[in-house]
Amino acid sequence: MTNKDKFERIGVLGCSAVGPTQEALLDCIERLLLFAQNHKLKIYFEERLNLTGTLHTLDLDDHPVDLLIAVGGDGTLLRAGRMAAGREIPVLGINIGHLGFLAALPHLEMDDRLIRVLDGDYVLDRRFMVEARIVNNDDAGDNLFLAWNDFVIHKRGVAEVTRLNLRVRDDEGWQDVGSFSGDGVIVSTPTGSTAYSLSAGGPIVVPLVECLIVTPICPHTLAMRPLVIPANQVLQVSPLERADELVLTADGQMVSDFVVGTEIHITRSDVEIPLVRFADQNFFGALQKKLNWAARPSG
Repeated sequence: MTNKDKFERIGVLGCSAVGPTQEALLDCIERLLLFAQNHKLKIYFEERLNLTGTLHTLDLDDHPVDLLIAVGGDGTLLRAGRMAAGREIPVLGINIGHLGFLAALPHLEMDDRLIRVLDGDYVLDRRFMVEARIVNNDDAGDNLFLAWNDFVIHKRGVAEVTRLNLRVRDDEGWQDVGSFSGDGVIVSTPTGSTAYSLSAGGPIVVPLVECLIVTPICPHTLAMRPLVIPANQVLQVSPLERADELVLTADGQMVSDFVVGTEIHITRSDVEIPLVRFADQNFFGALQKKLNWAARPSG
C-alpha cells in the first residue's frame, strides 16, 4: 500500500532508559538526526531527549509534525498515541525494549524502514481509543479521559478486594450485568487485549473488531468471567462500598481518584490513532513472534 502523505516534519519521543537500553536510545537519536539531515527533514525531540540543549524541542501546538516516532517500548508508543490523539498524526514505534508488541520495527532496521515511510510504502492501522467519564450523583460528567490500551479501576496501594457493580447501556437503556468482588476490573480496547487484560485471563481480540473487553481482576467467584461488549455501548462501573480508596488508571498511568457517590462511564471514543506498520507485518505474525502464539512443541 502506498500513501500520498509527504513527511517534512518529524517528532520524536523516547523512553526512560539505563544501561544497554540507554545506549540504544542514544544511538537512535544520533541516527534520526543524521537521517533528518540527509533527507532535509525538520526533526523535533521531546525535552527529556534534548540532552545537549541544541535540539529543536517537540511542541505539537507551536510546531505541528507529520509523523510522531516513539523510541522505546509499548509504554512509550502509548504515550505518543495519547499525545497525538485527535491530531491525525501517524505514529511509528521503534522498539528498543523487551517486547514492543505495537512497535513496527527494531531500531537496527530503522534506516531502511524510514526510507520506506518517506516513499509512502507503509500501511496505516487506525486503532480506536476508549474514553472514560467520571459521573457524579446528578449524572453530570466532570472529566473526560482517553486511553489507547485500557482503563483499570482498582484500589490504591496494597492489593485489596473491592466490590464493583457493572451495567451496560444500549439503545434500549441500562441493563444490569452483575456485581463481583475482586482486585478490580480492566476495560480494554482490542489493541489492549494483548496487554494487562491478557495477563488477567482476557481473550485476544483482533484489532479490527469493534468491541470492548471487560476483564475482572482476580474475581472471588468462578461465575464471573471476561466479557466482550459492542464498542458503542456504555459500560458503567460503580463501587458497592467505599469509593475513596479507588483509582482510575489509563494505559498504566493514574488519572483520577474516585469520590463517594461517583461512577465511571466507559465507551468507544471517536478519536483514532493512525498506527504505522508495513505490508509484511500483521497481527498474527506479531502474536507468533512476540507472544509465542500457537508455538509448536520442539522435538
